[in-house]
Amino acid sequence: MNRQNRPGTLMIIGGGEDRTDTKTVLQTFLTLAGGMDQPLAIITAASTVPDKVWDMYRHAFADLGATNVTHVRISCRGDADDPALAQQMAASGGIFMTGGDQKRLLATIGGTRVEQAMRQAYSHRGACIAGTSAGASAMCTHMLAEGRAELAPEKGAARLGAGLGFVSRVVIDQHFSQRHRINRLLSVIAQSPFLLGAGIDEDTALIIHGCALIEVIGDGSVTVVDCRAAHSNMLDLRPGEVPEMIDVRVHVLPSGSAFSSVPEDERPACVAEKARAAPPPIAEFIQYLTDWNLES
Repeated sequence: MNRQNRPGTLMIIGGGEDRTDTKTVLQTFLTLAGGMDQPLAIITAASTVPDKVWDMYRHAFADLGATNVTHVRISCRGDADDPALAQQMAASGGIFMTGGDQKRLLATIGGTRVEQAMRQAYSHRGACIAGTSAGASAMCTHMLAEGRAELAPEKGAARLGAGLGFVSRVVIDQHFSQRHRINRLLSVIAQSPFLLGAGIDEDTALIIHGCALIEVIGDGSVTVVDCRAAHSNMLDLRPGEVPEMIDVRVHVLPSGSAFSSVPEDERPACVAEKARAAPPPIAEFIQYLTDWNLES
């Protein structure tokens, strides 16, 4: 299959994806990456036990029939600046970032040849770039670096950092329903209403096809938080205090949701039949997700 000069796909996974049973999320990644014989790169740089993590994914992808899967073991920035490794990454049909610590991942690959090669694979070869758990948070320009999941939103409950920038104006949180992280995400978005928030459940993926189409797959949902029109006293509070938050908008996109902001005849064939015309709030969400893509 010729994948040259085609826009790629982003796959943002909430962590905890099934690796032993139906493997729906991983199977979809394999399909979006071009099939069983396409070169796949598994980046374990976020983890402190990279070989153990690699072993899990090696077995999972082998069970799915993948024949060309490589462990990209990066332990320092010097590894991530290796020209040969970057060339290998740029030739990949799919690049998968595993879980761990997103700060560790960015400290290791941010601004390196490997990061540049990921962008090249996505922008020029039509590769699928996927991240799960920490790898999902790292996809954003404004990365949720750390924070608490408390009983109520709090000023200063979470901190943003610089991410990889594949998603421009949306902050991603993962393990969302399972770890009760709605208040953490509300805390972030209330302090930065320029951004939208997306909380992704475990064994669930938000897939961004090109510039104008999204879908949700897996066992859970994607929760979108929008504070652009909200009224809050966040600026007047001390750290740790609970803000008033009025007119916050929340959208829930369960598995099977698929929306497009372009006419039906312009949609990718893989989801054209099931995608619906996006209502205005979701069309804006798509635009926020794809600002970087539109520039690529």
